[in-house]
Amino acid sequence: MTRKITTFKTNHTFVFDTIIGLLTALLFSAFIYFEHWGISSKLVNTLFGLASIALFLYISKRAILVAGFFIGLLWFYWIGYSFEYTGVGYLTPFVSLGFAIIYLLFFGVLALSKEVYIRAILLFGLSFFEPLNWNWMQIELIFVESFIGIYKYQLILVLLALSLPKYLKKPYKYAPLALLILAINFTSHEPKASDLSIKLVETKITQDKKWMRESLSSTINLVFREIEDAIDKNYDVVVFPESVFPLYMNHNQLLIDKLLEYSKHISIVAGTLYKEEGHNYNVTYLFEDGQFEVAKKLVLVPFGEYIPLPKFAQDYINEMFFAGEADFQTAKRATDFNIKGVKFRNAICYEATSSKLYEGEVDFMIAISNNAWFAPSIEPTIQNLLMRYYARKNNTIIYHSANYKGSGVIK
Repeated sequence: MTRKITTFKTNHTFVFDTIIGLLTALLFSAFIYFEHWGISSKLVNTLFGLASIALFLYISKRAILVAGFFIGLLWFYWIGYSFEYTGVGYLTPFVSLGFAIIYLLFFGVLALSKEVYIRAILLFGLSFFEPLNWNWMQIELIFVESFIGIYKYQLILVLLALSLPKYLKKPYKYAPLALLILAINFTSHEPKASDLSIKLVETKITQDKKWMRESLSSTINLVFREIEDAIDKNYDVVVFPESVFPLYMNHNQLLIDKLLEYSKHISIVAGTLYKEEGHNYNVTYLFEDGQFEVAKKLVLVPFGEYIPLPKFAQDYINEMFFAGEADFQTAKRATDFNIKGVKFRNAICYEATSSKLYEGEVDFMIAISNNAWFAPSIEPTIQNLLMRYYARKNNTIIYHSANYKGSGVIK
């Protein structure tokens, strides 16, 4: 009888921990799905964000592991979608499971202690850590569309406000919650927009057709039509998505000549590929006043454009699973375009969500993306939220052109 009671209690605790862990993950991830579904409430995002942080500080160790696992799924289930287009689509569910396990371990460090103050310190430490160089898990991001600010000092205030009540007695037990007032974002982000008239083109070319030879002619014609429309409407600049030209532009002089001719009437920013000395580059071209510049990508996508592992493992995985395609090279530094006298930092997709691209004076950024790799999913939503996060931290305005979803001015 005693054994049955013990087993019942164990099973009951396991179920309870699983439910609490899942609830923590849902609260921590809700702002993404609200944004994706067009639901906007700063109050709800604030309450859910604070509740998820509080739960991480107080729930059981097992519940923390459950929460980390489901956060990995809820945030990054879509990463494996791109593998379908590199001939290894069968890996998709394993990639999703892998990210769930990575974030089980990521948040699992909180389970090393039951002490709330230690968990608060560890959680703050996690806000600096990027597993496998993948930086899309930003703890402060949960507050990007809330009343709470997104700076480190505001995260510290939140952690202090939620952890100190554990160590105080009445009548001052909940007094630390007043610190949340200091964590509120009282400043408004209103940087001055560029005086240029910029047309941001959003294409809808599915990834399975994008690289097919028979699709090239229609894609080029689409680009030409958009350029001509922008000229007719007196835009100063027209911006196209990442790899809108699915070819090595520097090996297509006829296309370059055509774009140079258009550039006498309008500045053109477009993504494409570049091959030089046997190396592949993901690049942006700027055509302006009958001349062009090329900006090479600085920050590559882990496991998409490079393998973040030792050299021997890079070569094996690249050949075994990516048919040698995950071998892009990088620029040595970020590139700024001077378009009609205005400086724009160039960013290609993942770069626009990297702090490296915001180093120095970056008032304006032109970002181009191809989100069709992950369609349909919440990827464009997370990308947009991250761009807002970096734009607001750096007082930058981002002009974003994307294939699939995400085009617009972000600030």
